[in-house]
Amino acid sequence: MQSMRAFNRTRTTVLCERLEAAGGFSGQSRGLLGRDGLAAGSGMLFVSSLPLMWMHMFFMRFPIDIIFLDRHGRVLRICHNLRPWRLSPIVWRARKALELPAGAAAASASEIGDFIEINATEDDS
Repeated sequence: MQSMRAFNRTRTTVLCERLEAAGGFSGQSRGLLGRDGLAAGSGMLFVSSLPLMWMHMFFMRFPIDIIFLDRHGRVLRICHNLRPWRLSPIVWRARKALELPAGAAAASASEIGDFIEINATEDDS
């Protein structure tokens, strides 16, 4: 089975070892809803066909970090510790968003302008 990871090429740090694709419309609508948390090193990737994105935290049970990327993988905006029942800002030119455990963006030293690579990895299971 193939999985993904997110790597900050600029800082040479790993953002997420186990990155799960949100999938199509129904998967992206559901996202992390119904979960009690995100394990360290895990996350979810959202992809948009439009050149803008925003995320909501309605009905979520835990805070997360969200990193918005342009089509080239450049970090456009980072929302640190976005809590339940909040909205992220609209991020123009964003094509991807990484939802990560709260604190993961700071732990990887990621900043606006960094380049993030999404790499396929082989899962040993």
